[in-house]
Amino acid sequence: MGADIKQQAEKYALQNAVKFGSARPDAVAKKLLAIFPELRSTSEEVMKTAEEAVKKANELGAENARKKLEEIAPELLVEERKEPNRGPPELEHKGKVVMRFAPNPNGPPTLGSARGIVINAAYAKRYSGKFIIRFDDTDPLTKKPLAEAYQWYLEDCEWLGAKPDEVVYASERIETYYGYAEELISKGAAYVCTCPKEWFKSYKDAGQACTHRATSVEENRTLWKNMLGGAYKEGEAVLRIKTDMTHPNPALRDWVAFRVIRAAHPRVEHRYTIWPTLDFESAIEDHLLGTTHILRGKDLADSEKRQEFVYNYMGWDYPETLLWGKIKIHEFGKFSTSLLRKDIENGKYTGWDDPKLPTLRALQKRGIKPEAVWNFMLSLGLGENELSISMENLYAENRKLIDPIANRYFFVWSPVKMEVPGVGKKVAKVHLHPDRNEMKNLSVDGSVFVCQEDTAKLKPGDKIRLKDFCNVEIISTEPLKVSFAGEDVVKGIRIIQWTPTEDKMNVRVITPDGEITGFGESGIKKEVGNVVQFERFGFVRIDSIEDGTAIAYFTHE
Repeated sequence: MGADIKQQAEKYALQNAVKFGSARPDAVAKKLLAIFPELRSTSEEVMKTAEEAVKKANELGAENARKKLEEIAPELLVEERKEPNRGPPELEHKGKVVMRFAPNPNGPPTLGSARGIVINAAYAKRYSGKFIIRFDDTDPLTKKPLAEAYQWYLEDCEWLGAKPDEVVYASERIETYYGYAEELISKGAAYVCTCPKEWFKSYKDAGQACTHRATSVEENRTLWKNMLGGAYKEGEAVLRIKTDMTHPNPALRDWVAFRVIRAAHPRVEHRYTIWPTLDFESAIEDHLLGTTHILRGKDLADSEKRQEFVYNYMGWDYPETLLWGKIKIHEFGKFSTSLLRKDIENGKYTGWDDPKLPTLRALQKRGIKPEAVWNFMLSLGLGENELSISMENLYAENRKLIDPIANRYFFVWSPVKMEVPGVGKKVAKVHLHPDRNEMKNLSVDGSVFVCQEDTAKLKPGDKIRLKDFCNVEIISTEPLKVSFAGEDVVKGIRIIQWTPTEDKMNVRVITPDGEITGFGESGIKKEVGNVVQFERFGFVRIDSIEDGTAIAYFTHE
């Protein structure tokens, strides 16, 4: 067995030992055959490999097995940590449910965004309600919106099956927010503060009010008009909501509702210099849009508490709020859309659809089905515990969808030519899919290409089968020489894929780890836009044909 198979055996033996106290060879063998279906003809070897891995895992004991698994494959511990509920819980609601997803469009949707899109849309569908996309794009400086990202969000929502019933752009409703700011000033609930930032922090930390808090309503109206008229530079003045300067949580003490930002905005350019903070804009919009339920990260719980001050001043009822914990994806770790944007601009990534990135556009390019993302996100449920997940969980959902429909093709990387004496010109009939009767014809003229890594494992006297073609016996490996060993299937000999030397095409497979080149069947050119399976390699999406070369993006194994 190859090193990669033994590594997988070790991982699943450790996982089995952690889960049940001791590992079982049959369970590990079953996992291996699911991942490497080509090994079914060598089941005895698979079981032997599983037994060896299980023996080592059981010798470690469950606790040490857990530590080892945490080191080499932490994603396999996800199963026991995953939330028990398999979808969002029922909502407490009366009347029509209105859900909203409110991104800052400083880049396209990521897997993290997908969770918010899917769960909100799923609730709206469940209760025949309304799903709104609201772009919270009121920070043109530190989280500057990307002009193209607005459309990307709408396209990706539709791809996910979550087309919004309404789309709202906060940056185009600034005058509305000004009106509510003026109403709060008139109520004595908001005031203009010109304290330097560090001064106010010292007041806040001490639980003391600054001198501006006592300014009269009339004077605040004047100061507010001055703000709108451009009298202040960035950082010189803000509008604060009066809360409680002795509140136990300093984050809730007289928070900022508006500030001066003179940067250009991609939608409204320099039309405004006074911009609302996210907490203020979101508070107003949730009321105006009739939002009934808000899904919010547990780390943003303070936003609700800040916004409730505005709702109390205005006499409004705050929407129901459901908090959820963050999700961490092992393969990507922590990522920031702002940092990704810089890396793309600096050439680290080819674009927002680079296969290394956790964006929905990258997943689409790789051949991940929207139903897989939808099902995966629903499976996470809605709980406050933080979740540690692996892309393997998403791949498993995707595999269920594509395995029954993806056509099979041969692909060889690091190709080595193999002359097969005595075969001559022959047409090999190969199933396009193991569960269908449809066949494809591969024309052979005395030789084929095979993978160098397959030949490196051979020695004189070994017999292998060129899948669905013939058997050969190894005479020598350097140089590679074989003899024809019949066409009948022989139980127990190794099966490898191959491509004709003539009826072939160049293939470039772009993976998150780099490019793999080789030869594939010429029939691949008919699969542009489709996901296919390269046998003994994995699923790929055929993106395009360029100068006779098939450009494919690796999906997953």
